[in-house]
Amino acid sequence: MTIDVTNSSGQLVPSAEVTSLMEFAMRALKLNPECDLSIGFIEDEAMTELHIKWMDEPGSTDVLSFPMDMPEFEGDIVTLGDIVISPTFAAAQAITAGHSSEHEIYILATHGLLHIIGYDHAEPEEEPVIKKESKNQTRKPRYTIKEEKKTEGFYTLKEILKFVMSVGK
Repeated sequence: MTIDVTNSSGQLVPSAEVTSLMEFAMRALKLNPECDLSIGFIEDEAMTELHIKWMDEPGSTDVLSFPMDMPEFEGDIVTLGDIVISPTFAAAQAITAGHSSEHEIYILATHGLLHIIGYDHAEPEEEPVIKKESKNQTRKPRYTIKEEKKTEGFYTLKEILKFVMSVGK
């Protein structure tokens, strides 16, 4: 599998770990190991431009996915698409959620991959597939990875990976 990670954000990011996580997730999702995936870490200003251009929404965001080809059959070799992540936005979400920026980036990369292969939450009925609702919250992060103390309305990284594994079955 070809997973190309680039970093134009000017920040240190866990590129090797993200690559390893994506390899694991792609195997768990039964995607052909020859599929291509691109992950870019970009400056927050660039993310704002993409968010406005492609989502028609103001401001920055944490992660955007740009799917290219969808495998029609198990074993198809395709170019899956591009995932872009703002490490600046991820760091702010990590502080709110009480975990490290690296863990937030792992969650966002997994979230992006799920979007690439067709999981969405643009429609209200699709929301529970990727995130749990949080009551009385405005723009709080969707997930937490604290295993020992889970906050209501947040997923743990273990739950996300369990979901990834169950989708591949």
